[in-house]
Amino acid sequence: MSKLFKTVMNHLAEITGYDKTDIKLHDSLVDNLGLDSMMIMDLHRLVLSDFPEVQEINLEKIFQKDDTTVEEVMTYIETKLDLENNQESDSLLNHFTEIIEFNDYFEQLDNVPYFRENSGIASNKILINEEEKINYSTYNYLGINGSNEINQKVIEAIYQYGTSVSSSRLLSGEIKTHKELEDKLSNFLGVEDALIQVGGHSTNVNTIGNIVGPEDLILHDALAHNSIIQGSVLSNAKRKPFKHNNMSHLESELLKLRPKFRRVLIVVEGVYSMDGDTCHLPELIRLKEKYNAILMVDEAHSIGTIGKNGRGITSYFNINPNSVDILMGTLSKSLNSCGGYIAGCKNFIRFLRYNSPGFIFSVGMTPANTAAAFASLEICEREDNLFIQLKENHTYFLNELKKLGVDTGNSYDTPIVPMIIGNSDETLMFSEILYKNGINAMPIVYPAVKESEARIRFFISAAHTKEDLNQTLSVIKERLVNKELMMTATSQ
Repeated sequence: MSKLFKTVMNHLAEITGYDKTDIKLHDSLVDNLGLDSMMIMDLHRLVLSDFPEVQEINLEKIFQKDDTTVEEVMTYIETKLDLENNQESDSLLNHFTEIIEFNDYFEQLDNVPYFRENSGIASNKILINEEEKINYSTYNYLGINGSNEINQKVIEAIYQYGTSVSSSRLLSGEIKTHKELEDKLSNFLGVEDALIQVGGHSTNVNTIGNIVGPEDLILHDALAHNSIIQGSVLSNAKRKPFKHNNMSHLESELLKLRPKFRRVLIVVEGVYSMDGDTCHLPELIRLKEKYNAILMVDEAHSIGTIGKNGRGITSYFNINPNSVDILMGTLSKSLNSCGGYIAGCKNFIRFLRYNSPGFIFSVGMTPANTAAAFASLEICEREDNLFIQLKENHTYFLNELKKLGVDTGNSYDTPIVPMIIGNSDETLMFSEILYKNGINAMPIVYPAVKESEARIRFFISAAHTKEDLNQTLSVIKERLVNKELMMTATSQ
């Protein structure tokens, strides 16, 4: 029930003496409810007291007809207040402290760079509000999203299976393409089996709780993705972060804590999505074997970007992939689809297939997404040149930024290159300057990162041209020079 409806009904009941339940929307104010001019003035005054922000309401106009109904009055007020599109909800949620604080903060922002609508395929260029921008804010690392080969496979899958499998795979949602993709993934990675799921974030959340519980400990890198944190919290296991990529700190925690828990799960990322650096996989394997722990690696940003033809972190370090207990990855980045996968030994995957609630109580992956990921893997297997070009692009861009004196953090040998500014307001402003100069590069600010580590994040693609990269570097250089000149003038 809307605020407007309750307000008008309460005032009509007060003026007429009728019970609110006796007043109907189709009632005529004069013929049915008996309002005269004085009562109309009272109603006008009472409504304005409840909506003081709109003083131009003139209810007398609507009462010039004897047959004006209650509903017509409400429609008139609603139109004047533009409540249809702008009314504030009476929901209890409006009174939650965190919601109030966020909306107060949001209203103070001069520029909001998020949720800009784009059209077309997001590659090295993107079309936003009919303006073409050089694009660094999508995961199309290989630049093959929208390729004819992938599109054709998707079209064939839709014609054969429709747009949904319409059921859990456990029941009747299993299609041949599902197992074909899982076999392709496990062969590509060099492990025994794989299981695909409909969401990348939910894949981590679903899986972690199937491995550990209240008797166990999770040690995760301090920069682990939110999905890892959420999965850890929901598992009810004890959770402790260790300093980012600090193997000495991890070992000290294992030394102190390992004897106290039934199981210990170590969770890291192959490539860290904020910093663009890799985990120290050889040392992680040594520690997990020494302390009898389970090692899980999230390859969301390492599958399809590093290693031989994008085979990920184990290939990058030339390590047997079976040395890692659980390899997780997403299909939404280099594989141009949506969802996630868990890969590892056959017995573990079979267990998840029949026992993971997040899998068995969810609809199976759509035919289109399954086909898109399969086609993308086929391209990865044969197109060495994509990975050569990707490496050339991100190496060049990183080195040129460093020459400009930009703080690029720990980024190395990956297509994720941060430009650390260290102040959220300045980062938002810098992102807006880039945008106005034809560059779409999104700001990452507190609380996603520490305030001192606020940054612009560049996702480099094999599709970026040298011209794209140089044009971007030129704008950054000009902005840095102007900022330095301003600071010099201010100090003088």
